[in-house]
Amino acid sequence: MLLLEQGDLAGATSSASTKLIHGGLRYLEYYEFRLVREALSEREILLKAAPHLVRPLRFVLPHHAGLRPWWMIRAGLFLYDHLGGRKLLSPTRTLDLAHDPALKPGFGRGFEYSDCSVDDARLVVLTVRDAALKGADIRTRTRCEAARPVDGMWSLTLGDGREERARVLVNAAGPWVSQVLSSVVVQDAPTRVRMVKGSHIVTRRLFEGDRAFIFQNADGRVCFAIPYQQDFTLIGTTDEEYTGDPRGVAISPTEETYLLTAVNDYLRTQVTAADIVWRYAGVRPLRDDGASKAQEATRDYVLELSGTPPVLSVFGGKITTYRRLAEAAMDRLAPFIPGLPGPWTAHATLPGGDFPWDGIDALTQDLLSRHQSLTPATARRLVHAYGTLASNVPGGTDLGAGLTEGEVDWLVRNEYARGVEDIVWRRTKLGLRLTAAETDRLARHLAH
Repeated sequence: MLLLEQGDLAGATSSASTKLIHGGLRYLEYYEFRLVREALSEREILLKAAPHLVRPLRFVLPHHAGLRPWWMIRAGLFLYDHLGGRKLLSPTRTLDLAHDPALKPGFGRGFEYSDCSVDDARLVVLTVRDAALKGADIRTRTRCEAARPVDGMWSLTLGDGREERARVLVNAAGPWVSQVLSSVVVQDAPTRVRMVKGSHIVTRRLFEGDRAFIFQNADGRVCFAIPYQQDFTLIGTTDEEYTGDPRGVAISPTEETYLLTAVNDYLRTQVTAADIVWRYAGVRPLRDDGASKAQEATRDYVLELSGTPPVLSVFGGKITTYRRLAEAAMDRLAPFIPGLPGPWTAHATLPGGDFPWDGIDALTQDLLSRHQSLTPATARRLVHAYGTLASNVPGGTDLGAGLTEGEVDWLVRNEYARGVEDIVWRRTKLGLRLTAAETDRLARHLAH
């Protein structure tokens, strides 16, 4: 297998999510029962496949009088608890929020339910690393400039001037899926793509505890406020129509105001633009199902197989169901690849994930006992990033925030990192902590 990535792994949409593995509670309103069931069942599969990256998270949903009635929410949560075969995650419970220290006075009834958080970019990187360990040829920063049929196979012209041959193509280009079909493969796109922008902000920590909040907004959308990287709060997302170049996507002042207003309507601690430490946005390439509003567009995926030799194009999807999407893709391609094994990933682990799903604390303590020079915060970060491989990550000179030269070298050798952005925003989230001087020091080390 050959994987071609025009930029860095998870360099676009995949690293711009809300960092959740979730069923999508609000999708029940649009009768997306199959999608929600599939996503709910994936939570515990991914929790066991990558317990260092995927973690259980409890969500508090305050009831807001005048919006969705409480009985409708409770009915939806009953379905949420039972659709996906939940075994490990805790069930929904009703709360009295009258004295909740995080919320403004005036809220009473609320609900608490389970989903999971995830390090989205690392999930992509470790999936690719796992493929490489199984023999895949991974080439980042390599564009496929052209693909043409030759003697029943695809002849590929790469951006570095090399030529490759392939029996089948999988076009998983995200926001560029239609562009790849039209300009690289030279075929008409059978499915229309609807570009929807989702933006997020990260602020200083706004409330104590390890629970997240999901807030209802008057326009029918919801907004998450999630504990993030120990000292911060992640707030998102928006749903805006987008028509520009996906490379230039950025949060708008209107979206920023929308997110600030959404959390300030609920939280006791008020937040302003001055509290924002990071902003990011991504473009979701959704299948255009004709929905009147962006937030109503389906998050389900469509696989379109066309041409001879075949090309399989992926439209839509969400990170929670990426494994099931991959299985469905391989099922469609099986007639063209003799000897292909059946589905096997439901019981597999990603690199570093070979430990019990609830064993993260024990693994952190073990790392601290082996490497007594580590601080507890750095040990916890390393275990959440590398799992059982954390002890293999070398140390050395500290470049800042516990990031060592040895870890940077590991990321370059093993995880396809090349630039500062790759390391501080995708392989780690230390861009939230590093100073400008420390970032410059990292850049000098990479150049060396």
